[in-house]
Amino acid sequence: MSQVSSTTKSSAATAGATFMLVAAMAFAGSNLLQSVLPTPVEYGGYGMSSTGMVFWQYLIAGILSLPLIFRIGIDKLRTSHPLAHEVRAFVSALGAHVFVYGFASGVPIWQMVTLLATGPLFIILGSTLFLGERASAARLVAAIAGFVGAIIISDVTAGSLGWTALVPIVAAALWATTDVLTKYLTLKGESPETLTISLLVLITPNHLLILVAVWALGIGAPGLLPVGLTDNVFALPSGTALWLLLLLGVLTGFAQYLMAYAYKAADATYLQPFGDTKVPLSGLLGWLILGQVPSVWFWPGAALIVAASVFIYWVESRNRTPTLATA
Repeated sequence: MSQVSSTTKSSAATAGATFMLVAAMAFAGSNLLQSVLPTPVEYGGYGMSSTGMVFWQYLIAGILSLPLIFRIGIDKLRTSHPLAHEVRAFVSALGAHVFVYGFASGVPIWQMVTLLATGPLFIILGSTLFLGERASAARLVAAIAGFVGAIIISDVTAGSLGWTALVPIVAAALWATTDVLTKYLTLKGESPETLTISLLVLITPNHLLILVAVWALGIGAPGLLPVGLTDNVFALPSGTALWLLLLLGVLTGFAQYLMAYAYKAADATYLQPFGDTKVPLSGLLGWLILGQVPSVWFWPGAALIVAASVFIYWVESRNRTPTLATA
């Protein structure tokens, strides 16, 4: 009996890792498209408004996620904390807009995805300050190591850390806030199903809210926001750009499905290192397809970030019995 149980857990862990690895590939592909579509035409891109691109991307992904939403059940939207769910969705949507603006500002893929890996440090800070969690020494070491890795990748010693390199760090802080709010709602007794469906349902309306706000600011206060954010925010591209936008939405929705299945099969801590493979995969695609050659500091910095993630996984998996997520 114990052998059957062990085999079942091993199979579930393998399935979870496989789903997460394929999701990382989908994210790497979406990062490539997010870099190309909002890049100005004169620099080899398609000149889409980054704000408009993110809205259409998540609208397409939202439509593709409808079967998952109905499968979870609309009744799971009932909650005693509607404001917290709305703030969580808004911050998540805002993080996506900030992240894509980094691509539109010319930050290469390899730098964007690696600087985004500073997120765990913000999660630890937020969980400690606002949730009263006690950060273990291992978590602090891992977070600091990841942050040092990001600094190495930015090559700050060479004076190349411009303001645009701060954009993915701001996005990391916003998405970390989403994670902290998820922890908060979990502590309040919200089920995984409610947490999943609330984000799926609320994310697209919040992208629309940000789109309308940016459009209104572009009209009412011209010059306040960068031109790339406010120009033609509602416009859909044509030709190749339209097909690439559709592919971007499909990849985003596909990644959401894969992550849902991965977390259903295995524990989040176990899956984290597999999710981190999107960092080298994204850098590799940017290098091979867009010619964005990483700096010499990318490799040791990326290695340090991935090593920090593997380290915290190893430490925490030793300190508790591995569990499978509930079906």
